[in-house]
Amino acid sequence: MANSSSITHFLLLPFSGTRQLQLLHFCLFLAIYLAALLGNGLIITTIAWDHHLHTPMYFFLLNLALLDLGAISTTVPKSMANSLRDTTDISYAGCVAQVFLFVFFISAEFSLLTTMSYDRYVAICRPLHYETLLGSRVCLHMAAAAWACGFFHGVLHTANIFSLPLCQGNAVEQFFCEIPQILKLSCSTSCLRELWLILVSACLYFLCFVFMVVSYVQIFRVVLRIPSQQGRHKAFATCLPHLAVVSLFISTGSIAYLKPSSISFPSLDLVVSVLYSVVPPAVNPLIYSLRNQELKDALSQFITGCFQKQ
Repeated sequence: MANSSSITHFLLLPFSGTRQLQLLHFCLFLAIYLAALLGNGLIITTIAWDHHLHTPMYFFLLNLALLDLGAISTTVPKSMANSLRDTTDISYAGCVAQVFLFVFFISAEFSLLTTMSYDRYVAICRPLHYETLLGSRVCLHMAAAAWACGFFHGVLHTANIFSLPLCQGNAVEQFFCEIPQILKLSCSTSCLRELWLILVSACLYFLCFVFMVVSYVQIFRVVLRIPSQQGRHKAFATCLPHLAVVSLFISTGSIAYLKPSSISFPSLDLVVSVLYSVVPPAVNPLIYSLRNQELKDALSQFITGCFQKQ
């Protein structure tokens, strides 16, 4: 038995007990991490480089890429280092930093996805008022609000979770310091405050989700009335990637944080956490670039220009 004041480090869950599979996990995570760095880095650089992409939609996409890079960099490098060194340790301060940064980036990303749905609603349903409703100052304020929301959530959850007495040891059944797994280390009568905080956060996220659904119902009603097939295709091309990202993000995150403890198994928790914390930052650039011809053209021009300079 231990309390939080006597814990100096935590033990993370390894992906395998055999050395060969640990190295395989390292190689797999390295490939995913490099793909995320490359994809999000290209999106950030291309949007910053091409002045034709200096619009609200791409400004928010640039912020999304930054948040994806932050989220995956919070969890994956430490997991890779542990697999390479055949260890499971993470310091107490490192665990606190992981909880804060992960909640910060994930909460800010969800807020930004909500903002992006509003951007698509205004662009398609109220195009004549687009520049008025989403001017540069408004976009900056909305992006800043998303980042501030993430910071507030990060501070709130981190301060709350690590103020709880941890009397069930220091073994976290996850490859990073995840709040539901740290809660399992707390005394059963002491974690109600954090559970209520998670429930309140879930309600806020649900309201954001409802806002997204209402926005897209209005969007699809307008799109389906567009007489031109090319016009409908272009409208869907800018909306479907956002819907795909939101669906993956919400479904896996909800399972990780809201599933009953009776169906919690280490292998299941591990897979779900990988799906919502590692996969989205790596596949988001692919989802957006494949469905967006304007972004694909800008990426092609940027890459071609880089090779020509060499």
